[in-house]
Amino acid sequence: MRHPPRSVLLTVTGAAALVGSALVPVVSASGATPACTVQYAVTSQWDTGFQGSVTITNNRAAVSSWSLSFDFAGGQKVTQGWNAKWSQAGTTVTAANESWNGSLGTGASVSAGFLGSWSGSNAVPTAFKLNGTTCNVDSEPTPTPTPTEPPATGSAPALHVSGSRLVDADGTARRLLGVNRSGGEFMCVQGYGIWDGPVDDAAIKAIADWKADAVRIPLNEECWLGLSNIKPEYAGANYIAAVKDLVARVESYGMTPILEMHWSYGQYTGNSAGCSDVHATCQKPMPDAQYAPSFWSSVAGTFKDDPAAVFDLFNEPYPDRATSTATQAWECWRDGGTCSGIGYQVAGMQDLVDAVRGAGAGNVIMIGGLAYSNDLSQWLTYKPTDPAGNLVAAYHVYNFNTCSTESCWNSTLAPVAAQVPLVAGEIGENTCSHAFVDQVMKWFDDRGLSYLGWTWNTWDCSSGPSLISDYNGTPTAYGAGLRDHLQAVNP
Repeated sequence: MRHPPRSVLLTVTGAAALVGSALVPVVSASGATPACTVQYAVTSQWDTGFQGSVTITNNRAAVSSWSLSFDFAGGQKVTQGWNAKWSQAGTTVTAANESWNGSLGTGASVSAGFLGSWSGSNAVPTAFKLNGTTCNVDSEPTPTPTPTEPPATGSAPALHVSGSRLVDADGTARRLLGVNRSGGEFMCVQGYGIWDGPVDDAAIKAIADWKADAVRIPLNEECWLGLSNIKPEYAGANYIAAVKDLVARVESYGMTPILEMHWSYGQYTGNSAGCSDVHATCQKPMPDAQYAPSFWSSVAGTFKDDPAAVFDLFNEPYPDRATSTATQAWECWRDGGTCSGIGYQVAGMQDLVDAVRGAGAGNVIMIGGLAYSNDLSQWLTYKPTDPAGNLVAAYHVYNFNTCSTESCWNSTLAPVAAQVPLVAGEIGENTCSHAFVDQVMKWFDDRGLSYLGWTWNTWDCSSGPSLISDYNGTPTAYGAGLRDHLQAVNP
């Protein structure tokens, strides 16, 4: 899926990558336990705005509701928040619990985040009060808090291909039914962060509460590889660590992480070009031979010991828009090299499969077809060779695509699904409703196939389209269709 303009994204959401935390220290001269502790962090900052977070730990008796207050000293203003009801009067900011996270036991913690504006100074608050009690200072000694259980205890299934089905280690058929979590493909290359909005435990739990069992995570080739055009704080080891952390959170809720290369290097200015930039700032027609194999070798090496992770090689190939014939397009798709109409050397899908397997990873691999992954008509004919036998056909469908009718699905998708697992990595519509995705889900349900909605981000539903209006999981009118359906089929 293509994305809304950057100006839309930054006014609706915000940056969400750790670029250096401003943590408020706990003052404890005598060793006594503070009544409460608060860690405040600036997780991302740009010219006029920033993203912050607070982590509150209650060290006294359990409470059924909480309210945190602090003062800004630099004229900052809270503009949006999540996991708490945020308000501001003058310099005083208040974060009160939501209905679902008011209970805070002894030793328990809760986190909340917000977006804010600043000008001149973004000074860190120095004093915090929880339910009127000052935090981060000595109180009377209290018993050692009882350790709390981790918020999630599930584990994602190890997956492999068996005939035309995905199965777990016990041979039980599995469907990937979930959402896309966009952000990792564009925030870093635009210089604003790594994630678009929160990806903390509460944010991932909200996805799980929809009864999703899979999350597709778009990535940026240049950010993962740490190329020089990316800010260091969002690149290389920092970016990889953030991806690993998100994968771990997704898996802790029993959901399958799908790691996907979305934006890549290579200059293309031909038919349907998304941008003229050589860098990974838009969807290119094919992966580049210069960096894409290295990207997948690195990703595969990072996750080769995690059989729950699925690899989606390239978001939406469209060499058919550049080449003269369908045969040329499919040959470019599989074999890469010098492709007609594309000015850079192309890495074909066979090259990327080889890169993954060469890194020692046997993970399931998804591969989308032509026409932005909307055309699988010759996918079986040009299917790459995989020594692990773990290939899955990936398909994208929106109401405005060419292949968006049952007749097309019956003629082009059904034959593919009869031989290999078929996953609709993106389904969606730009109507701010869900009549079309309802049809898609029924067709896929009737055949035991997989699908993931685009996208778990708080964008305008017609330009995104967006499933949610906030990161607590409140659905848009469009998102309600997917949420209700997932909760019905994954009780």
